[in-house]
Amino acid sequence: MSVTKKIKSTCPYCGVGCGVVIEAKGNKIIQVVGDAEHPANAGKLCSKGSHLAQTAGVHGRLERPMFRRSKHSALLSHDWTATETFVAQELARIIHTHGPDSVAFYGSGQLLSEDYYVFNKLARAVVGTNNIDTNSRLCMSSAVTAYKMSLGADVVPCQYSDIEAADLFFIAGSNTAWAHPILYRRIEAVRATRQTRSIVVDPRGTTTASEADLHLAILPGTDVALFQGMLHALIELQAEDAEFIAQHVDNVEALKESVRDMNPARAAQVCGVAEADIRRAALWWAESKNVLSLYCQGLNQSTSGTHKNLALINLHLLTGQIARPGCGPFSLTGQPNAMGGREVGALANLLPGHREASNAEHRAEVAHYWGVADLPHRKGLTAVEMFTALAAGKIKAIWIACTNPAHSMPDSALISKALQQAELVIVQEAFAQAD
Repeated sequence: MSVTKKIKSTCPYCGVGCGVVIEAKGNKIIQVVGDAEHPANAGKLCSKGSHLAQTAGVHGRLERPMFRRSKHSALLSHDWTATETFVAQELARIIHTHGPDSVAFYGSGQLLSEDYYVFNKLARAVVGTNNIDTNSRLCMSSAVTAYKMSLGADVVPCQYSDIEAADLFFIAGSNTAWAHPILYRRIEAVRATRQTRSIVVDPRGTTTASEADLHLAILPGTDVALFQGMLHALIELQAEDAEFIAQHVDNVEALKESVRDMNPARAAQVCGVAEADIRRAALWWAESKNVLSLYCQGLNQSTSGTHKNLALINLHLLTGQIARPGCGPFSLTGQPNAMGGREVGALANLLPGHREASNAEHRAEVAHYWGVADLPHRKGLTAVEMFTALAAGKIKAIWIACTNPAHSMPDSALISKALQQAELVIVQEAFAQAD
């Protein structure tokens, strides 16, 4: 008789990364419940997580590799040892013939940090290429660059417990109520028990916006003008934290000069909202003890995404609303471990521990730790560059883990061409495509 097992895991559906407890009997999932001991959700689950038992199971589960002897032949179940030998031999042949940079690795925010780390080590220390990137590049690169430019490192200076200490929630480019439901439940709980305010910046009339104290329904793409208008107003209100600036912030005068002409009246014209609402948002910011900004793809997925992130972060730096409980610029993400991948270096320009692949000292440090003579110094290809090079025949082999670029990457026709062009495509995935 099968024994019921309880296995702790993580919900895969958004960046909150809620803890779950899977109850299984044999190879069948009986139910999935929230993990009461997990710090992200304390046992709560949204509708996506609570239906995991119905969406996960053995149907379509791959237990053995599927191997195609030629591009146009069928995928057939194959032996593990034989497949691993074939992959190793083919990679070695391609590297010997075309060099290590003819191989690329493309990962996913669904990977665990440990998996990311080993994947990264395989690419750089064994194959010898910096051609490793992930689908986190598609959604988070704006936040990455802005954090590095403003704070000096790709680190999120906030944590979920800051929600309980905040008294102003400034939500920009995110329908948090739908995209990160458990996180939003925590915000709702705080707002139900003590006096707080909520400002939502979004052109759309979302659920999150409908429950805000102030909805700034700006014209699409005008976030920078809004944040600069608010910064101008905060300077007028003398809301600067002089002590914090003196100790931690550079180039404040240059920042002030950059927003001199973007007063609230001008910002209102650009953004399509009332000047009074921009001034109200700035006043609430100035009056609040702890301001927590939460933002997502509305800021990140944009041709000016880095500037949007920087403009919002500057509001925090000017007013000292950072580096203490309850405040700071909090970049939300779409996958449970996009940040973990960046921390262990799984982007083309990174090495583990927020080190830079372009920095000779950083490469030497990681190479010594990994026990290899050196690491590649050549610039690695980012996600879009990687598949463009694959389509052009410059990359010959690609290893894809836990993501489907044929569906998620921009320009699906190019991705299809790239995958057909490749000499070797390795897909690391737990399930076959369902019929």
